[in-house]
Amino acid sequence: MNKIFNDNAIEILDRMIAKEYKVDLIATDPPYKVTTRGGYTNAGGMMLDDKMRKGKVFKENTLTIKEWLPKLYEVLKDTGHCYIMCNNKNLYPFLDAVNDSDFNLVKTMVWAKDNKIMSQAYMSQFEFVLFLRKGKFVRINNCGTSDLLQYPNTKTKGEDSKPIHPTEKPIDLMKVLIENSSKENEIVLDPFLGVGTTAIASKETKRQYIGIELDEHYYNIANERLT
Repeated sequence: MNKIFNDNAIEILDRMIAKEYKVDLIATDPPYKVTTRGGYTNAGGMMLDDKMRKGKVFKENTLTIKEWLPKLYEVLKDTGHCYIMCNNKNLYPFLDAVNDSDFNLVKTMVWAKDNKIMSQAYMSQFEFVLFLRKGKFVRINNCGTSDLLQYPNTKTKGEDSKPIHPTEKPIDLMKVLIENSSKENEIVLDPFLGVGTTAIASKETKRQYIGIELDEHYYNIANERLT
């Protein structure tokens, strides 16, 4: 497969469902609203413009999890795993949506970063990773992996020395999830691909990938990074 789409995730997921196309694993960082911190946000800890201060970072972070979570369930193979990144602002709505879905929550894991994000109520240094399953539980490939995932929050810089994406996740973080919940040549889906991290991690671990990214700028960056 190894394909990324510059399109709306809902539309591509609906097309996959109509064709009864299934994937082995889903790993994604959806465009949820960020937690505002006055002039700062946990999208990266830098000073932001007015739109970003209000939690609007991406074109499609008005989508709710209840709009796309059932579609992820439909395209995932039975016994498949699904990983969804989440911050503290969205944890309860996300867990409520999972509880109302056909997915089963295996556990809520923590990604511990090496950097701290400015705040007036304790500096933020972690995000959540929701680990879900479809159907019967299948254990991960490396049962010795901790549910505290410690990977540096290092951003890739562009030619202007600025981060190419405000919420880019580490490739090594995605690789451990992919290696634990899939086998070589199986298909990994990321419906909110950003600048291609999940696809790159899939390629480096000898998996196939399908990515969807609405923002043409990020889509183009992902294509460049994959070539």
